[in-house]
Amino acid sequence: MNKQPNHCIKCTVVSCANHAKKENYCVLDAVKIGTHESNPTVSQCVDCESFVLGNCSTDNCNISK
Repeated sequence: MNKQPNHCIKCTVVSCANHAKKENYCVLDAVKIGTHESNPTVSQCVDCESFVLGNCSTDNCNISK
């Protein structure tokens, strides 16, 4: 797997195994976006279905901004 940041996919979810760690980008070539709602109306209804929980401690599992 390519572990280099994909500068076309910004990501701030550092608890994801696909996060670039040193930069707020994803390392995947593409991500799958989906929803858990039949008719999404707000951003909270949209999900990154490429999310994979990574190994993390209390300090680095926070969402950075």
